[in-house]
Amino acid sequence: ESFHVQVRVVDEAGIPIPTGQEGEVVIRGDLVMKGYWKNEQATAEAIRNGWLHTGDVGYLDEDGYLFLTDRKKDVIITGGSNVYPREVEDILYQHAAVHEACVFGAPDPKWGERVIAAIVLRPGTHATEEELIGWCRKSLAGYKKPSQVWMVDQLPKSGIGKVLRREIKQQFLVG
Repeated sequence: ESFHVQVRVVDEAGIPIPTGQEGEVVIRGDLVMKGYWKNEQATAEAIRNGWLHTGDVGYLDEDGYLFLTDRKKDVIITGGSNVYPREVEDILYQHAAVHEACVFGAPDPKWGERVIAAIVLRPGTHATEEELIGWCRKSLAGYKKPSQVWMVDQLPKSGIGKVLRREIKQQFLVG
């Protein structure tokens, strides 16, 4: 019995992509599940051509180390371009006033989706929507910067402290 697991990073068509480029992480091997119990449809969606599609986005470096950057279901597609929320959040966290950030996509009639950032400011600090968007503009391509910054008192979290992106997105869409 082998404990070897193969890892690849692939594009939307399932074709391996060059080192250093982001794509979906797929795996196969003896330790990888063979399917979902009594759920052929979910199995067919997750396992294609013998590879388990993890839903994780990442890249392999020149030494073969895997770096995970986001979740595929959280990727924002605006004007046909992919925006990874974590990349935008990482820039926002570099601003002195930002305590917490959650970036998500909201429907947009022209672009498909637009980038929204929900921000919790550090106590005793101040920042405006325009200031935070300008901050992102310095480090990100124009399509990646938030089109709107929503200031909130707190972000919804799970029992282990993980920000619940879908919940904050739902609050934004309803509000």
